Amino acid sequence: MAQYLIYFNQQWVGDHPEEWFRSRGPLAAAVVEDMKDVGVWVFAGGLVEDGPVSSADATSGELLVTDGPYAETKEVLGGLAIVDVPDRASAEEWAGRLAEACGWPQEVRLFGSLPDDD
Repeated sequence: MAQYLIYFNQQWVGDHPEEWFRSRGPLAAAVVEDMKDVGVWVFAGGLVEDGPVSSADATSGELLVTDGPYAETKEVLGGLAIVDVPDRASAEEWAGRLAEACGWPQEVRLFGSLPDDD
């Protein structure tokens, strides 16, 4: 099994009426419940769009924690799911189900392997 990140950027969501968004929540929640039911769910959640953001940077040799994103960017993470599945095709299937439920694109990325604990 391998863990995959399925995510979307907030800018991919688009402008929709509030009732449209409310109609999508139960659809996305149903996909997450399906993930749990078949045992592939590791984590899923959306991020607070206008919430506080902090950045930690130690590249100067000293730790500096500041308010706001580290880099100015046009895209910010909107939400994510982590699934533990046998292959990329399975992760893409879950991404497709989330894309249909949410109504916006999803990307899939494989997590790198962790060093052994030996």
